[in-house]
Amino acid sequence: MTFVRRSPALSAQTRTVAWSFALACLTALVLLALAPDARAGSGGVSSSYSGETVETPSIPATTAETEVPGVSEPSGIPTPAPVGPTVPGALATMRGTAALAPASAPAAVKRVIAAANHIRRTPYIWGGGHLSWASKGYDCSGSVSYALHGGKLLEAPLVSGSFMTWGEPGPGRWITIYANKAHVYMVVAGLRFDTGGDIAGETGPRWHAEPPYPKGFVVRHPVGY
Repeated sequence: MTFVRRSPALSAQTRTVAWSFALACLTALVLLALAPDARAGSGGVSSSYSGETVETPSIPATTAETEVPGVSEPSGIPTPAPVGPTVPGALATMRGTAALAPASAPAAVKRVIAAANHIRRTPYIWGGGHLSWASKGYDCSGSVSYALHGGKLLEAPLVSGSFMTWGEPGPGRWITIYANKAHVYMVVAGLRFDTGGDIAGETGPRWHAEPPYPKGFVVRHPVGY
């Protein structure tokens, strides 16, 4: 006579544990398949914005902007800055940390340079210049907005991404703006006004004699300038 040994039946508790484990594994696989690639939004990777594809460059964290609260009517009025001395020709010149406007520039451009000079020693503060024109510090879009407002070319501050569609496309005769979703700076009469590229240990809107770095930026300019 042959005896067949049968495995004992699983208890109800054992079956419940097994089914729970299987369900957890299946759920994890489904979530993993649906999860977006975490690398898609990192710096240095192409991303789409307003119909245009730009390559977001890796920039210092102190200059990066993602979401700064935009305010349609900021409080305070920029302190009027005198235009100051000018230099012959069509290019601005550095004198210390200030920029001297070219004599042949339109009045609006001279006012933009004067306004930028007014905040050129302030530190970088994220959101600075958005809730009030008068601020202890400015971020990249706050500083560009302040200077353009000083030239009566902009009524209210914009975030960096908004400058991608502001004004007209391409470089300007006097003012050229370089913008993407994370950063914005501009070149005025040949000098770069930027919160990036400052010397070690210093942050904030500063004039730079070094040329622009256009890769990854949408190029715009104020209408007529």
